[in-house]
Amino acid sequence: MAGEAVQLSIYDTLQRRVVPLTTERAGEVRMYTCGPTVYRPAHLGNLRSYLLADWIRRTLEHFGNTVVAIKNITDVGHMRQEAVARGEDKVIAAALAEGKTPKEIAEFYEARFHDDERQLGILPATRFPRATDHVPEMIAIVETLMARGLAYEVEGAVYFAVRRFAGYGRLSGNVGEALRQGVRGEIDPNKRDPADFALWKKAEAGRTLTWDSPWGRGFPGWHIECSAMSTKYLGKRFDLHTGGVDNIFPHHEDEIAQSEGAYGQASVRHWVHGQHLLSDGVKMAKSARNTVTIDELIELQIDPLAFRYQCLLTHYRTRMHFSLGALRQAAEALDHLRQRVRHWAQLPEGEPTRTALHERWLEPFGRALADDLNLPAAVAWLQRCAVDRAISDVERLAVFLEADKVLGLDLASVATEHAKAPREVVASVEEHRVARASRDFQRADDLRVTFDGYRVDDQGADRAVVSRADRRVSARERRTISSAKEVPDRRGESPTRSWTVGIVTREYPADLARCLAGALAYLPADGEVFVVDSGSRDEAQDQIEEIAARDGRVEAHFADRDLGEGAARNALVRLARGRMLLMLDSSVEIYADLFAPLTEMLADPRVGLAGPWGLRTTDLKHFDEVTTGDAEAIQGYCAAARREVLLEIGGFDERYRFYRNLDIAVSLAVRERGYRVVAIGADRARRHAHRVWESLSDDERLKRSRRNFDRMYRRFHGKSVLITEAD
Repeated sequence: MAGEAVQLSIYDTLQRRVVPLTTERAGEVRMYTCGPTVYRPAHLGNLRSYLLADWIRRTLEHFGNTVVAIKNITDVGHMRQEAVARGEDKVIAAALAEGKTPKEIAEFYEARFHDDERQLGILPATRFPRATDHVPEMIAIVETLMARGLAYEVEGAVYFAVRRFAGYGRLSGNVGEALRQGVRGEIDPNKRDPADFALWKKAEAGRTLTWDSPWGRGFPGWHIECSAMSTKYLGKRFDLHTGGVDNIFPHHEDEIAQSEGAYGQASVRHWVHGQHLLSDGVKMAKSARNTVTIDELIELQIDPLAFRYQCLLTHYRTRMHFSLGALRQAAEALDHLRQRVRHWAQLPEGEPTRTALHERWLEPFGRALADDLNLPAAVAWLQRCAVDRAISDVERLAVFLEADKVLGLDLASVATEHAKAPREVVASVEEHRVARASRDFQRADDLRVTFDGYRVDDQGADRAVVSRADRRVSARERRTISSAKEVPDRRGESPTRSWTVGIVTREYPADLARCLAGALAYLPADGEVFVVDSGSRDEAQDQIEEIAARDGRVEAHFADRDLGEGAARNALVRLARGRMLLMLDSSVEIYADLFAPLTEMLADPRVGLAGPWGLRTTDLKHFDEVTTGDAEAIQGYCAAARREVLLEIGGFDERYRFYRNLDIAVSLAVRERGYRVVAIGADRARRHAHRVWESLSDDERLKRSRRNFDRMYRRFHGKSVLITEAD
């Protein structure tokens, strides 16, 4: 950054404060970023961490530094063979699932990762070392740790002795009892101390990806690879290590122990960590089934750079709440910025003022960056420049293009779109302009079909702005939601109807049509039906919209993604105006008047939940279906409650993204409040095939159901929710 020497100050996790970023060598910053484990696509939560590293690097270069950036590729699994058999070793499990070798899986997803970073405008690292290419360096560090008495070998496996390293826990604060609580997974019986961690693991029979070592055939632990690759390419002491907050413990804590234990000095000057990306109120993660990938953004016709723009507006040390609705707003804001740049480049206004642009605009921009990478403040300052009438558009454009070398929104290519358009397009645009100037509007409109991938926005009679059509945000054909909170909230209003029927659907429009026909045939005259489509494809949503439009009592709301079962049902609760609410799955067909017995049953203030298919249990582990009488739960395919009861229990737990066991959790919450749960009406409805369940493999059914079961069991085990003789 010309004009003055600027130093970046940033929050150092180890020092727990904002400090000036100092380096071993003047004018050079050597930085290491923990890269991906290449067994699946990176999701936006992962990529937010890589954006942080990119902005730090761009800022340092903006301030005149040379940056050497290393980002590792983890292409080796670290689990023992029994974990592999359970599908827990991510690299090997992915290979087995896709019928490929681990090497093929790693190469495929590594290439996809590089493409994701390119589409986000992330500068390529100086090097992308692969773990499988650096096993000898890992073994060498392990040998050094053993020679220093910081590691021990047990039956071909080597462990780091945490209690022998005095500084363990400085980064994370996990010491004493906190360290014991922080230890993950099952205790390895070979460890001398539960807090010890594996440096090298013995290979069991049948395992792929193994190497010879002084301790026999085996494979490296998770943490040792970063110590080996960072110090090989950056030296035994380097300047900056970045990652997400979830890397702090155990990964970075263990990395510090390994590197400092081996080399006898602190290897990293500064540790910087970015906060989580939240979706549906929880960390975006594969286990939470709330991830979004770059490919999915492209399928939704959202430019990946819109996510980069969105991340610019939240400080890296603040949790960022993600929704597709907010992302679409970011895409529209980016489109607006790009259109401004096109105006400044193609139809500049104002005379050059000879204002000292650097001092007036770029130095304050740099000061915001230097203050703990305050990108939101830097962007806000640029917004002031965008509307400052004291400078010309040419000068304004120069400020934005210089700033964008840090922001990374690729505004330079936007500014030259018109200049790079094919000659045929340029000629057609000129003809279009001349036709408009002569008021031959028909001819002008006819010429639009010749623009071949470009868009022309007329500015008066004889001026126009040219843009690439694929970089413009199209008007939405159908209003969609990205969260249950985006539908009208009537929970605070008094009921105005007797019944509300709520249906969550995804794909399979014919099933919805059958379900609706049965419900509408017997719905009381003042009843209403709400349908929430949870992320069907466009073709299915078109059909669902047409089906819903056939009857004025039906209102459909469309989500642009899978909201998750709990959130989708909460959307229905928010919309409901009925005193009673019937939740239906589209696999259910009502063939007789079900509303009459349900109305009579729910008129009893002691009954909180009713429906055709109940469940009885004595231990919350084994359930038997019942169709009459009291039950512990009503199956969610067809369950009715007074709206006040659902509001009393707080609605549906949105952590239940899959439908299985959500019904049990809701039923037990109702019983916990002292209400009865009663099975009634099984002779008036039938169940058809559940398409979502049938579409899943046995393993996927078990995995999704198990997660929900564990959550339900932990919540209600030991509570007074089971039927007793007193009931």
